[in-house]
Amino acid sequence: MPRYCFNLQVRPERMAEYVERHQSVWPEMQAALRATGWRNYSLFLRSDGLLIGYVEADDLAASQAAMAALDVNTRWQAEMAQFFAGTTPTDGFPLLSEVFHLNEEMM
Repeated sequence: MPRYCFNLQVRPERMAEYVERHQSVWPEMQAALRATGWRNYSLFLRSDGLLIGYVEADDLAASQAAMAALDVNTRWQAEMAQFFAGTTPTDGFPLLSEVFHLNEEMM
């Protein structure tokens, strides 16, 4: 399954609340992510607000388009937009290029 990694910037003064919001992501938002093909989705936050996301999906663009069409995503993104400096998830994810992957199957 293809792997994708992206980065965004959380406003440093809003990091604690951003983390708190992600401790209780709405069940319907989690269900929507699963239903639209998001797998093994993780977010990592550095102390300066750098947010790194990792997700696996058969087709990330299709998964993103499917999420964009859902009301629950529109509501979630509207609430989350205030936490980001610069690009927001609704603007698209700046994807990072994979330069190495340790394939467990090859061992």
